Amino acid sequence: MPTSSKQLLFVFLVLCVSLSSFGQTISLPAWASKTGATPISNLKSIFKVNSYGAVSDGQTLCTKAIQKAIDACAQKGGGIVTFEPGTYVTGSIFLKSNVQLRIDKGVLILGSQNFDDYPEIDTRIAGIEMKWPAALINVINQKNAAVTGEGIVNARGKFCWDKYARMRNEYNPKGLRWIVDYDAKRVRTILVQSSSNINIKGLTLKNAGFWTVQLLYSKNITVDGLTIRNNEDGHGPSTDGIDIDSSSWILVQNCDIDCNDDDFCLKAGRDWDGLRVNRPTEYVLIRKCIARKGGGMLTMGSETSGCIRHVVGTDLIGKGTGNGLNIKSAFTRGGTVEDIHFQNIQMDSVGYAVKISMNWNPSYSYSTLPKGYNPDSIPAHWKTMLHKVEPASAGTPHFKDVYVSNVKATYARVAIDAEGMAESLLQNFNFNDVTINAGKAGTARFAESWKFNKFKVNAQDGSTFTIVPVSK
Repeated sequence: MPTSSKQLLFVFLVLCVSLSSFGQTISLPAWASKTGATPISNLKSIFKVNSYGAVSDGQTLCTKAIQKAIDACAQKGGGIVTFEPGTYVTGSIFLKSNVQLRIDKGVLILGSQNFDDYPEIDTRIAGIEMKWPAALINVINQKNAAVTGEGIVNARGKFCWDKYARMRNEYNPKGLRWIVDYDAKRVRTILVQSSSNINIKGLTLKNAGFWTVQLLYSKNITVDGLTIRNNEDGHGPSTDGIDIDSSSWILVQNCDIDCNDDDFCLKAGRDWDGLRVNRPTEYVLIRKCIARKGGGMLTMGSETSGCIRHVVGTDLIGKGTGNGLNIKSAFTRGGTVEDIHFQNIQMDSVGYAVKISMNWNPSYSYSTLPKGYNPDSIPAHWKTMLHKVEPASAGTPHFKDVYVSNVKATYARVAIDAEGMAESLLQNFNFNDVTINAGKAGTARFAESWKFNKFKVNAQDGSTFTIVPVSK
Protein backbone atom coordinates (compact mmCIF):
# COMPACT_ATOMS: atom_id res chain seq x y z
CA MET A 1 0.00 0.00 0.00
CA PRO A 2 1.46 3.41 -0.91
CA THR A 3 2.52 5.61 2.00
CA SER A 4 -0.19 8.17 1.24
CA SER A 5 -2.83 5.43 1.41
CA LYS A 6 -1.38 4.12 4.67
CA GLN A 7 -1.48 7.61 6.14
CA LEU A 8 -5.15 7.98 5.14
CA LEU A 9 -5.92 4.61 6.75
CA PHE A 10 -4.31 5.69 10.01
CA VAL A 11 -6.19 9.00 9.98
CA PHE A 12 -9.48 7.14 9.43
CA LEU A 13 -8.81 4.61 12.18
CA VAL A 14 -7.72 7.23 14.68
CA LEU A 15 -10.83 9.28 13.91
CA CYS A 16 -12.92 6.16 14.51
CA VAL A 17 -11.36 5.86 17.96
CA SER A 18 -11.62 9.53 18.89
CA LEU A 19 -15.18 10.03 17.58
CA SER A 20 -16.72 6.84 18.94
CA SER A 21 -19.18 6.99 21.81
CA PHE A 22 -16.68 5.67 24.33
CA GLY A 23 -13.68 7.73 23.23
CA GLN A 24 -12.64 10.74 25.25
CA THR A 25 -9.74 13.14 25.13
CA ILE A 26 -7.28 12.12 27.82
CA SER A 27 -4.35 14.38 28.47
CA LEU A 28 -0.90 12.89 28.21
CA PRO A 29 1.62 13.19 31.04
CA ALA A 30 4.05 16.11 30.77
CA TRP A 31 6.95 13.81 29.97
CA ALA A 32 5.28 12.51 26.77
CA SER A 33 6.28 15.60 24.78
CA LYS A 34 9.95 14.84 25.48
CA THR A 35 9.90 11.39 23.89
CA GLY A 36 11.41 10.61 20.51
CA ALA A 37 14.25 11.91 18.38
CA THR A 38 14.70 15.20 16.60
CA PRO A 39 15.03 15.04 12.80
CA ILE A 40 18.51 15.13 11.35
CA SER A 41 18.96 18.41 9.50
CA ASN A 42 21.36 19.76 6.90
CA LEU A 43 22.04 16.38 5.26
CA LYS A 44 22.72 17.35 1.66
CA SER A 45 25.42 15.06 0.30
CA ILE A 46 24.12 11.96 -1.48
CA PHE A 47 26.09 8.71 -1.57
CA LYS A 48 24.66 6.06 -3.91
CA VAL A 49 25.57 2.51 -3.02
CA ASN A 50 25.71 1.73 -6.74
CA SER A 51 28.74 4.01 -7.04
CA TYR A 52 30.53 1.78 -4.54
CA GLY A 53 29.84 -1.49 -6.35
CA ALA A 54 26.33 -2.50 -5.28
CA VAL A 55 24.47 -4.47 -7.95
CA SER A 56 20.66 -4.46 -8.02
CA ASP A 57 20.16 -7.91 -9.53
CA GLY A 58 18.66 -9.61 -6.47
CA GLN A 59 21.46 -12.17 -6.37
CA THR A 60 24.82 -10.46 -5.83
CA LEU A 61 25.81 -10.00 -2.18
CA CYS A 62 26.17 -6.22 -1.72
CA THR A 63 27.14 -6.00 1.95
CA LYS A 64 30.63 -4.59 1.38
CA ALA A 65 29.48 -2.07 -1.21
CA ILE A 66 26.67 -0.74 0.98
CA GLN A 67 29.02 -0.49 3.95
CA LYS A 68 31.58 1.39 1.85
CA ALA A 69 28.93 3.96 0.95
CA ILE A 70 27.94 4.36 4.61
CA ASP A 71 31.57 4.70 5.72
CA ALA A 72 32.35 7.24 3.00
CA CYS A 73 29.30 9.26 3.96
CA ALA A 74 30.32 9.30 7.62
CA GLN A 75 33.92 10.25 6.79
CA LYS A 76 32.67 13.26 4.84
CA GLY A 77 30.73 14.50 7.86
CA GLY A 78 27.40 12.86 7.09
CA GLY A 79 24.73 12.74 4.44
CA ILE A 80 22.23 10.42 2.81
CA VAL A 81 22.99 6.93 1.51
CA THR A 82 20.59 5.89 -1.26
CA PHE A 83 19.92 3.07 -3.72
CA GLU A 84 18.95 3.12 -7.36
CA PRO A 85 15.66 1.25 -7.90
CA GLY A 86 16.16 -2.50 -7.81
CA THR A 87 16.69 -5.49 -5.54
CA TYR A 88 19.76 -5.79 -3.31
CA VAL A 89 20.99 -8.72 -1.22
CA THR A 90 22.95 -7.91 1.93
CA GLY A 91 24.13 -9.25 5.24
CA SER A 92 24.79 -7.08 8.30
CA ILE A 93 25.41 -3.39 7.65
CA PHE A 94 26.32 -0.83 10.31
CA LEU A 95 25.01 2.73 10.21
CA LYS A 96 27.16 5.63 11.43
CA SER A 97 26.44 8.94 13.14
CA ASN A 98 25.00 11.71 10.98
CA VAL A 99 24.08 9.23 8.24
CA GLN A 100 20.58 8.66 6.88
CA LEU A 101 20.08 5.33 5.15
CA ARG A 102 17.21 5.99 2.75
CA ILE A 103 15.49 3.03 1.15
CA ASP A 104 13.17 4.63 -1.39
CA LYS A 105 10.07 3.30 -3.09
CA GLY A 106 11.13 0.85 -5.79
CA VAL A 107 14.00 -0.48 -3.67
CA LEU A 108 13.82 -3.98 -2.20
CA ILE A 109 16.44 -5.11 0.31
CA LEU A 110 16.73 -8.89 0.72
CA GLY A 111 18.48 -10.33 3.74
CA SER A 112 21.19 -12.87 3.08
CA GLN A 113 20.21 -16.41 4.04
CA ASN A 114 23.75 -17.31 5.07
CA PHE A 115 24.47 -17.05 8.79
CA ASP A 116 28.11 -16.25 7.98
CA ASP A 117 26.96 -12.87 6.64
CA TYR A 118 25.86 -11.83 10.15
CA PRO A 119 28.95 -11.53 12.40
CA GLU A 120 28.49 -12.13 16.10
CA ILE A 121 28.55 -9.06 18.34
CA ASP A 122 28.19 -8.28 22.04
CA THR A 123 24.52 -7.53 22.61
CA ARG A 124 21.56 -8.51 24.75
CA ILE A 125 18.90 -10.91 23.62
CA ALA A 126 15.76 -11.99 25.49
CA GLY A 127 17.07 -10.42 28.67
CA ILE A 128 20.69 -11.61 28.91
CA GLU A 129 23.93 -10.22 27.53
CA MET A 130 25.73 -12.60 25.19
CA LYS A 131 27.29 -13.04 21.76
CA TRP A 132 24.64 -13.05 19.07
CA PRO A 133 24.51 -12.39 15.32
CA ALA A 134 24.35 -8.74 14.32
CA ALA A 135 21.07 -7.61 12.84
CA LEU A 136 20.52 -6.96 9.15
CA ILE A 137 20.64 -3.18 9.80
CA ASN A 138 22.57 -2.05 12.89
CA VAL A 139 22.93 1.29 14.67
CA ILE A 140 25.39 0.65 17.51
CA ASN A 141 27.12 3.34 19.60
CA GLN A 142 25.95 6.10 17.25
CA LYS A 143 23.92 9.29 17.42
CA ASN A 144 21.95 11.42 14.97
CA ALA A 145 21.23 8.70 12.44
CA ALA A 146 18.17 7.51 10.53
CA VAL A 147 16.76 4.61 8.52
CA THR A 148 13.91 5.89 6.36
CA GLY A 149 12.04 5.50 3.09
CA GLU A 150 9.06 3.92 1.38
CA GLY A 151 10.95 0.81 0.28
CA ILE A 152 10.82 -2.77 1.52
CA VAL A 153 13.24 -4.77 3.65
CA ASN A 154 12.52 -8.49 3.40
CA ALA A 155 14.75 -10.31 5.85
CA ARG A 156 13.75 -13.69 4.36
CA GLY A 157 13.95 -15.16 7.85
CA LYS A 158 12.66 -18.63 7.09
CA PHE A 159 16.20 -20.00 7.28
CA CYS A 160 16.17 -18.91 10.95
CA TRP A 161 12.68 -20.30 11.60
CA ASP A 162 13.69 -23.69 10.20
CA LYS A 163 16.83 -23.77 12.33
CA TYR A 164 14.81 -23.04 15.45
CA ALA A 165 12.25 -25.75 14.64
CA ARG A 166 15.02 -28.33 14.23
CA MET A 167 16.64 -27.30 17.51
CA ARG A 168 13.36 -27.32 19.45
CA ASN A 169 12.76 -30.90 18.33
CA GLU A 170 16.24 -31.79 19.54
CA TYR A 171 16.31 -29.79 22.79
CA ASN A 172 12.83 -30.37 24.22
CA PRO A 173 13.24 -34.11 24.95
CA LYS A 174 16.55 -33.32 26.71
CA GLY A 175 14.95 -30.90 29.18
CA LEU A 176 16.55 -27.89 27.47
CA ARG A 177 13.50 -25.88 26.47
CA TRP A 178 14.81 -23.01 28.65
CA ILE A 179 17.97 -22.52 26.57
CA VAL A 180 17.03 -23.38 22.98
CA ASP A 181 15.93 -19.80 22.17
CA TYR A 182 19.42 -18.61 23.12
CA ASP A 183 21.31 -21.34 21.30
CA ALA A 184 19.29 -20.91 18.10
CA LYS A 185 20.97 -17.64 17.21
CA ARG A 186 18.55 -15.99 14.83
CA VAL A 187 18.82 -12.69 12.98
CA ARG A 188 17.03 -9.50 13.96
CA THR A 189 16.06 -7.06 11.20
CA ILE A 190 16.92 -3.68 12.79
CA LEU A 191 18.96 -3.18 15.98
CA VAL A 192 19.49 0.19 17.66
CA GLN A 193 21.91 -0.35 20.55
CA SER A 194 23.60 2.14 22.89
CA SER A 195 22.60 4.99 20.60
CA SER A 196 20.67 8.26 20.81
CA ASN A 197 18.58 10.50 18.59
CA ILE A 198 17.76 7.86 16.00
CA ASN A 199 14.81 7.96 13.57
CA ILE A 200 13.32 4.87 11.91
CA LYS A 201 10.53 5.84 9.58
CA GLY A 202 8.26 4.71 6.77
CA LEU A 203 9.65 1.31 5.81
CA THR A 204 7.87 -1.97 5.20
CA LEU A 205 9.67 -4.80 7.01
CA LYS A 206 8.92 -8.43 6.19
CA ASN A 207 9.71 -11.94 7.42
CA ALA A 208 12.09 -11.20 10.28
CA GLY A 209 14.29 -14.10 11.32
CA PHE A 210 13.78 -13.13 14.96
CA TRP A 211 12.72 -9.78 16.47
CA THR A 212 12.03 -7.14 13.83
CA VAL A 213 13.09 -3.91 15.57
CA GLN A 214 14.99 -3.92 18.88
CA LEU A 215 15.79 -0.69 20.70
CA LEU A 216 18.42 -1.62 23.29
CA TYR A 217 20.21 0.57 25.87
CA SER A 218 19.21 3.64 23.84
CA LYS A 219 17.39 6.93 24.32
CA ASN A 220 15.44 9.47 22.30
CA ILE A 221 14.35 7.15 19.50
CA THR A 222 11.41 7.66 17.12
CA VAL A 223 9.84 4.75 15.24
CA ASP A 224 7.22 6.15 12.89
CA GLY A 225 5.04 4.66 10.17
CA LEU A 226 6.50 1.16 9.94
CA THR A 227 4.52 -1.65 8.36
CA ILE A 228 5.63 -5.07 9.62
CA ARG A 229 4.51 -8.30 7.97
CA ASN A 230 6.33 -11.32 9.37
CA ASN A 231 4.22 -14.29 8.31
CA GLU A 232 4.22 -14.03 4.53
CA ASP A 233 6.64 -16.93 4.13
CA GLY A 234 5.01 -19.10 6.79
CA HIS A 235 4.88 -19.23 10.57
CA GLY A 236 7.80 -17.20 11.96
CA PRO A 237 8.41 -17.97 15.67
CA SER A 238 9.60 -15.17 17.97
CA THR A 239 9.08 -12.55 15.27
CA ASP A 240 8.21 -9.70 17.62
CA GLY A 241 7.31 -6.40 16.01
CA ILE A 242 8.99 -3.65 18.05
CA ASP A 243 10.92 -4.42 21.26
CA ILE A 244 11.89 -1.55 23.55
CA ASP A 245 14.60 -2.96 25.79
CA SER A 246 16.09 -1.03 28.73
CA SER A 247 15.64 2.18 26.76
CA SER A 248 14.05 5.54 27.52
CA TRP A 249 12.34 8.52 25.94
CA ILE A 250 10.93 6.42 23.12
CA LEU A 251 8.16 7.43 20.68
CA VAL A 252 6.44 4.79 18.54
CA GLN A 253 3.60 5.95 16.30
CA ASN A 254 1.61 5.19 13.13
CA CYS A 255 2.84 1.60 12.93
CA ASP A 256 0.90 -1.40 11.58
CA ILE A 257 2.17 -4.78 12.77
CA ASP A 258 1.29 -8.36 11.89
CA CYS A 259 3.71 -10.84 13.41
CA ASN A 260 3.90 -14.10 15.32
CA ASP A 261 4.84 -12.83 18.77
CA ASP A 262 4.34 -9.61 20.70
CA ASP A 263 3.50 -6.67 18.46
CA PHE A 264 4.72 -3.88 20.76
CA CYS A 265 6.82 -5.17 23.66
CA LEU A 266 8.73 -3.54 26.52
CA LYS A 267 11.58 -5.40 28.20
CA ALA A 268 14.20 -4.71 30.89
CA GLY A 269 16.36 -7.78 31.47
CA ARG A 270 15.99 -11.32 32.76
CA ASP A 271 16.73 -12.88 36.14
CA TRP A 272 20.26 -12.59 37.59
CA ASP A 273 21.75 -10.91 34.53
CA GLY A 274 18.91 -8.42 34.22
CA LEU A 275 19.16 -7.55 37.91
CA ARG A 276 22.93 -7.11 37.47
CA VAL A 277 22.52 -4.69 34.57
CA ASN A 278 19.57 -3.00 36.30
CA ARG A 279 18.51 -0.63 33.48
CA PRO A 280 14.85 0.34 33.21
CA THR A 281 12.63 0.90 30.24
CA GLU A 282 10.85 4.16 30.95
CA TYR A 283 9.16 7.15 29.37
CA VAL A 284 7.64 5.35 26.42
CA LEU A 285 4.76 6.68 24.30
CA ILE A 286 3.10 4.32 21.80
CA ARG A 287 0.24 5.89 19.85
CA LYS A 288 -1.93 5.62 16.74
CA CYS A 289 -0.86 2.07 15.92
CA ILE A 290 -2.51 -1.16 14.78
CA ALA A 291 -1.72 -4.59 16.21
CA ARG A 292 -2.97 -7.44 14.04
CA LYS A 293 -1.82 -11.01 14.52
CA GLY A 294 0.64 -11.21 17.40
CA GLY A 295 1.01 -12.10 21.04
CA GLY A 296 0.20 -8.71 22.52
CA MET A 297 -0.89 -5.24 21.50
CA LEU A 298 0.99 -3.73 24.44
CA THR A 299 3.17 -6.22 26.30
CA MET A 300 5.44 -5.62 29.26
CA GLY A 301 7.83 -8.47 30.02
CA SER A 302 8.48 -11.16 30.53
CA GLU A 303 11.88 -9.51 31.02
CA THR A 304 11.07 -7.12 33.88
CA SER A 305 14.23 -7.22 36.02
CA GLY A 306 15.36 -3.63 35.46
CA CYS A 307 11.81 -2.23 35.90
CA ILE A 308 9.32 -0.90 33.33
CA ARG A 309 7.61 2.37 34.16
CA HIS A 310 6.03 5.53 32.82
CA VAL A 311 4.39 4.02 29.73
CA VAL A 312 1.43 5.28 27.69
CA GLY A 313 -0.29 3.24 24.98
CA THR A 314 -3.01 5.37 23.41
CA ASP A 315 -5.22 5.38 20.31
CA LEU A 316 -4.42 1.76 19.51
CA ILE A 317 -6.40 -0.81 17.55
CA GLY A 318 -6.15 -4.57 17.99
CA LYS A 319 -7.55 -6.93 15.36
CA GLY A 320 -7.10 -10.62 16.12
CA THR A 321 -4.25 -9.98 18.56
CA GLY A 322 -3.55 -12.59 21.23
CA ASN A 323 -3.72 -10.13 24.12
CA GLY A 324 -4.59 -6.46 24.48
CA LEU A 325 -2.79 -5.27 27.61
CA ASN A 326 -0.34 -8.00 28.61
CA ILE A 327 1.94 -7.81 31.64
CA LYS A 328 4.01 -10.92 32.29
CA SER A 329 6.97 -11.96 34.38
CA ALA A 330 8.26 -14.93 36.40
CA PHE A 331 9.21 -15.74 39.98
CA THR A 332 12.91 -15.24 39.19
CA ARG A 333 12.66 -12.00 37.21
CA GLY A 334 12.20 -9.31 39.82
CA GLY A 335 11.66 -5.69 38.90
CA THR A 336 8.59 -3.48 39.10
CA VAL A 337 6.09 -2.66 36.36
CA GLU A 338 4.32 0.59 37.28
CA ASP A 339 2.64 3.74 36.03
CA ILE A 340 1.20 2.09 32.92
CA HIS A 341 -1.57 3.84 30.95
CA PHE A 342 -3.62 1.90 28.37
CA GLN A 343 -6.20 4.28 26.92
CA ASN A 344 -8.42 5.01 23.93
CA ILE A 345 -8.30 1.43 22.69
CA GLN A 346 -10.43 -0.62 20.30
CA MET A 347 -10.07 -4.39 20.22
CA ASP A 348 -11.78 -6.91 17.95
CA SER A 349 -11.46 -10.71 18.24
CA VAL A 350 -8.55 -10.67 20.68
CA GLY A 351 -7.74 -13.57 22.99
CA TYR A 352 -7.61 -11.73 26.32
CA ALA A 353 -8.47 -8.06 26.59
CA VAL A 354 -6.26 -7.90 29.71
CA LYS A 355 -3.81 -10.67 30.60
CA ILE A 356 -1.59 -10.43 33.70
CA SER A 357 0.76 -13.19 34.90
CA MET A 358 3.71 -13.42 37.29
CA ASN A 359 4.36 -17.06 36.34
CA TRP A 360 4.49 -16.88 32.56
CA ASN A 361 5.47 -19.92 30.45
CA PRO A 362 7.24 -21.96 33.17
CA SER A 363 8.96 -24.39 30.77
CA TYR A 364 10.75 -21.41 29.20
CA SER A 365 11.05 -19.15 32.25
CA TYR A 366 12.93 -21.39 34.68
CA SER A 367 16.37 -22.87 34.06
CA THR A 368 17.53 -26.25 35.35
CA LEU A 369 20.55 -28.16 34.05
CA PRO A 370 19.56 -31.78 33.33
CA LYS A 371 21.61 -34.67 34.63
CA GLY A 372 24.56 -35.68 32.49
CA TYR A 373 25.83 -32.15 31.80
CA ASN A 374 29.03 -30.85 33.38
CA PRO A 375 28.37 -27.33 34.73
CA ASP A 376 32.04 -26.45 34.20
CA SER A 377 31.99 -27.16 30.45
CA ILE A 378 28.70 -25.61 29.35
CA PRO A 379 28.61 -22.38 27.29
CA ALA A 380 28.91 -19.04 29.08
CA HIS A 381 25.33 -18.00 28.35
CA TRP A 382 24.07 -21.26 29.84
CA LYS A 383 25.91 -20.35 33.06
CA THR A 384 24.32 -16.91 32.97
CA MET A 385 20.86 -18.43 32.67
CA LEU A 386 21.55 -20.89 35.50
CA HIS A 387 22.94 -18.25 37.88
CA LYS A 388 20.60 -18.20 40.86
CA VAL A 389 18.91 -15.02 42.01
CA GLU A 390 19.82 -14.55 45.66
CA PRO A 391 18.10 -13.87 47.89
CA ALA A 392 15.13 -15.51 46.20
CA SER A 393 12.96 -12.54 47.18
CA ALA A 394 14.94 -10.39 44.71
CA GLY A 395 13.26 -12.42 41.96
CA THR A 396 9.75 -11.45 43.04
CA PRO A 397 8.17 -9.12 40.46
CA HIS A 398 5.79 -6.29 41.37
CA PHE A 399 2.95 -4.84 39.26
CA LYS A 400 1.18 -1.68 40.38
CA ASP A 401 -0.45 1.60 39.35
CA VAL A 402 -2.03 0.50 36.07
CA TYR A 403 -4.69 2.68 34.41
CA VAL A 404 -7.05 1.28 31.75
CA SER A 405 -9.33 3.97 30.30
CA ASN A 406 -11.77 4.32 27.42
CA VAL A 407 -11.45 0.78 26.13
CA LYS A 408 -13.92 -1.18 24.01
CA ALA A 409 -13.38 -4.84 23.14
CA THR A 410 -15.66 -7.06 21.07
CA TYR A 411 -15.48 -10.83 20.51
CA ALA A 412 -12.71 -11.39 23.05
CA ARG A 413 -12.30 -14.95 24.32
CA VAL A 414 -11.73 -13.77 27.91
CA ALA A 415 -12.19 -10.28 29.31
CA ILE A 416 -9.58 -10.24 32.10
CA ASP A 417 -7.32 -12.97 33.43
CA ALA A 418 -4.93 -11.69 36.10
CA GLU A 419 -2.86 -13.45 38.73
CA GLY A 420 -0.30 -12.06 41.11
CA MET A 421 1.44 -13.86 43.96
CA ALA A 422 0.76 -14.16 47.66
CA GLU A 423 4.08 -12.35 48.16
CA SER A 424 3.30 -9.70 45.52
CA LEU A 425 -0.27 -8.57 45.00
CA LEU A 426 -1.44 -6.80 41.85
CA GLN A 427 -1.90 -3.34 43.32
CA ASN A 428 -3.93 -0.32 42.27
CA PHE A 429 -5.35 -1.35 38.90
CA ASN A 430 -7.86 1.23 37.69
CA PHE A 431 -10.57 0.68 35.05
CA ASN A 432 -12.56 3.65 33.75
CA ASP A 433 -15.03 3.61 30.84
CA VAL A 434 -14.28 0.01 29.86
CA THR A 435 -16.69 -2.25 27.98
CA ILE A 436 -15.65 -5.80 27.07
CA ASN A 437 -17.77 -8.34 25.20
CA ALA A 438 -16.20 -11.76 25.66
CA GLY A 439 -16.83 -15.48 25.81
CA LYS A 440 -15.83 -15.53 29.48
CA ALA A 441 -15.54 -12.75 32.05
CA GLY A 442 -12.44 -14.06 33.84
CA THR A 443 -10.97 -13.51 37.28
CA ALA A 444 -8.26 -11.65 39.15
CA ARG A 445 -6.32 -13.49 41.83
CA PHE A 446 -3.93 -12.01 44.38
CA ALA A 447 -5.21 -8.53 43.57
CA GLU A 448 -5.57 -5.54 45.88
CA SER A 449 -7.05 -2.05 45.54
CA TRP A 450 -8.67 -2.52 42.12
CA LYS A 451 -11.04 0.31 41.22
CA PHE A 452 -13.83 0.41 38.62
CA ASN A 453 -15.87 3.24 37.10
CA LYS A 454 -18.23 2.68 34.17
CA PHE A 455 -16.89 -0.85 33.83
CA LYS A 456 -18.93 -3.53 32.05
CA VAL A 457 -18.20 -7.09 30.97
CA ASN A 458 -20.74 -8.92 28.82
CA ALA A 459 -19.87 -12.62 28.90
CA GLN A 460 -21.51 -15.10 26.57
CA ASP A 461 -21.34 -17.85 29.19
CA GLY A 462 -23.13 -15.63 31.74
CA SER A 463 -20.11 -15.39 34.03
CA THR A 464 -19.22 -12.29 36.03
CA PHE A 465 -15.75 -10.85 36.41
CA THR A 466 -14.59 -11.74 39.90
CA ILE A 467 -11.73 -10.66 42.12
CA VAL A 468 -10.89 -13.67 44.27
CA PRO A 469 -10.51 -12.54 47.91
CA VAL A 470 -6.98 -12.64 49.27
CA SER A 471 -6.65 -14.98 52.24
CA LYS A 472 -5.32 -13.22 55.30
